[in-house]
Formats: sequence, C-alpha cells, structure tokens
Amino acid sequence: MKQQFGAILSGSDTPVDGIVNRVNFDGFDDAYEFESIDNSLHLIIAKDGDGNWQRIAGTEPYLSSWVNELADQIV
Repeated sequence: MKQQFGAILSGSDTPVDGIVNRVNFDGFDDAYEFESIDNSLHLIIAKDGDGNWQRIAGTEPYLSSWVNELADQIV
C-alpha cells in the first residue's frame, strides 16, 4: 500500500483535495491520515479486527461515505 499520495473526497458542495499519509495511530499499525489542502478536513481510518475500514479520528462533522472513498483510493 502507498505511503503518501494525493486524494480527493466528495464534499457536500465541492470535492475536497488532500494528502494521505500512512501512520501509526493509537495501536493501529496500518492507519491512513487524510489532511485537506485547505486544512478544513482531517480524517484517520484503519482496518478493524474483521478487516473492515473504520474512522478512528478526525474533524467533525464528517460524511460516513468518506471512509469508503478513502479506502478505495488506498488499495
């Protein structure tokens, strides 16, 4: 999986451009952090014990669809 790459998430009004980095976070060795270019959105996702992607941290509010959108761009 990629260490760092650009990603775009669907915003409620416009797409959100950002950078994704692979990080270690709170016991998750394989977590990914999305930070938008304009610093309006921060999202960290990781796989749970069943292999499903989940949001583990980030800004509020957020769209639940972002987890899947980001996961699709990771793999």
